[in-house]
Amino acid sequence: MWCVNGLINECGKIVGEGKQAAGWFDVSTLKEPYRIEGKKTMGLELAEQFNWSLPDVIFYPTGGGTGLIGMVKAFDELEAIGWIGSKRPRMVAVQAGGCAPIVRAFDAGAEHAELWENAHTIAAGIRVPAAIGDFLILRGIRQTGGFATAVDDNAIEAARREVAATEGILMCPEGAATYAAYKQELAGGRISKDESVVLFNCATGLKYELPRAGQSLDRERPVDYAGLCRAAK
Repeated sequence: MWCVNGLINECGKIVGEGKQAAGWFDVSTLKEPYRIEGKKTMGLELAEQFNWSLPDVIFYPTGGGTGLIGMVKAFDELEAIGWIGSKRPRMVAVQAGGCAPIVRAFDAGAEHAELWENAHTIAAGIRVPAAIGDFLILRGIRQTGGFATAVDDNAIEAARREVAATEGILMCPEGAATYAAYKQELAGGRISKDESVVLFNCATGLKYELPRAGQSLDRERPVDYAGLCRAAK
């Protein structure tokens, strides 16, 4: 595993260039045919577990946003085959205050989200300055009557501690962001206490306890793709 001195979009650029230079197959967000189909399972399982009656609201930690896009697609297809009705959960894209391009675009009524400069947040999974599927995320939010919201890192950490202490669940910061956002929007009135709400936690907090990669790439220098391939063998 290699660590790059940059953000996820800069790592993606290295991978993209490696397709031509080293013959790699790019499986990054929306660059291969099955990612969205796999993400659809979140929506399919949710519908089945709710006995084919969907919740009122879904809070989803949104970086690349494929999970949100996939769930919207799943619900549309379930309606098309007659398994659910036309009711949709309001999809809420949750981002961090230090990296909130979707929130900014949603609030501005824009179709695309501009690059977020100097992105920073403890929640690495939503530290995505530019999502390739930005227009699909925004479309899904608006079609379902949802919205986008951001919470700061202090609120994320507080939410993590609260859930760990009260529920015994070690959430990843991305998942904790959804709980922080839920509390924020409940207090602000965009969510009612009478609504059924699902918060997605994408991973265990243990992934933040793993050792860092021992090898690194400098994105400011030419990448030795042949050397990378030899090292991987």
